[in-house]
Amino acid sequence: MNSSSVPPSPRYLKAYHSGMLRESTNRAYALLARCRLCARFCEVDRTAGEKGYCSITDKAVVSSYGPHFGEESPLVGHGGSGTLFLTSCNLLCTFCQNYEISHLRQGEEMGPRQIARIMLSLQRRGCHNINFVTPSHQLPFLLDALGIAAEGGLTIPLVWNCGGYESMESLSLLDGIIDIFMPDFKFWSIGPALELLNASDYPEVARKALKEMQRQVGDLVMDEEGIAFQGLLIRHLVMPENICGTEKLLQWIARELSPSAYVNLMAQYRPCFRAGDYGPARRGITDSEYRQALLWGREQGLRLDTDSSPRHKAFRIWDFLDNGEGR
Repeated sequence: MNSSSVPPSPRYLKAYHSGMLRESTNRAYALLARCRLCARFCEVDRTAGEKGYCSITDKAVVSSYGPHFGEESPLVGHGGSGTLFLTSCNLLCTFCQNYEISHLRQGEEMGPRQIARIMLSLQRRGCHNINFVTPSHQLPFLLDALGIAAEGGLTIPLVWNCGGYESMESLSLLDGIIDIFMPDFKFWSIGPALELLNASDYPEVARKALKEMQRQVGDLVMDEEGIAFQGLLIRHLVMPENICGTEKLLQWIARELSPSAYVNLMAQYRPCFRAGDYGPARRGITDSEYRQALLWGREQGLRLDTDSSPRHKAFRIWDFLDNGEGR
């Protein structure tokens, strides 16, 4: 396990003091006028109220926030991960387990100062990090809020928790700002990506994005208590009948990214929302399918986060909200 007894300051603090964070924020806002924030490249003018794939215009929309204890163990520790669940999504998976937030777009508009106050409150509550969940389509607003929070005393790592369908232009704006990238790597092949994500280019886009994330932050690094403060943490949801191409996907991670890459092989797949429209996705995974995925990961020598994956830890965001965390 990569570890360090003295974690460095979050990367965004240097970017804030140098003025780079403000420059990245301005450039991100400029992308809204012909939106290229994610790999959908809708090119709509969100500043004029036009809506692209995500249907979010020129203001942040937040669904919920609070300390989250169901994330990966290196993020949770004893104080939880300070999560902000952003409304909508640039992928809109047909099997989404949080479809109320992504497809139904439950949430409320918030300004950058309000989001900054939330970030600082999560830090005061003892969270180990600020975790932006599904943030790609709301990049400018989050960078704006980050600058305000940094000025207000934010000092904990920043997590970019995304679906892996990122534009290289947006990733370049995050270089030197994000401490921990936590992307999904959903599918290896074009067919399932087209059927379930409406994105035939997802495999290619995700591979490029993950390579860039690895270049920016390297392997996941933790302190002596096992709390992550920098690096790449990859999520992969194991699905029935190996429709994700899990074996090839894991082989690619070990070969092209790092043999020490940290991967959470998640076992909580179950058919949600419109999963029944695609035959192989109509059932949950079996124990043998999950064990096979673990075997493939171990054969590659990858660091596997299996503590977060067992079925007894599977939950939806609304379970988290029902426990009193949120707005």
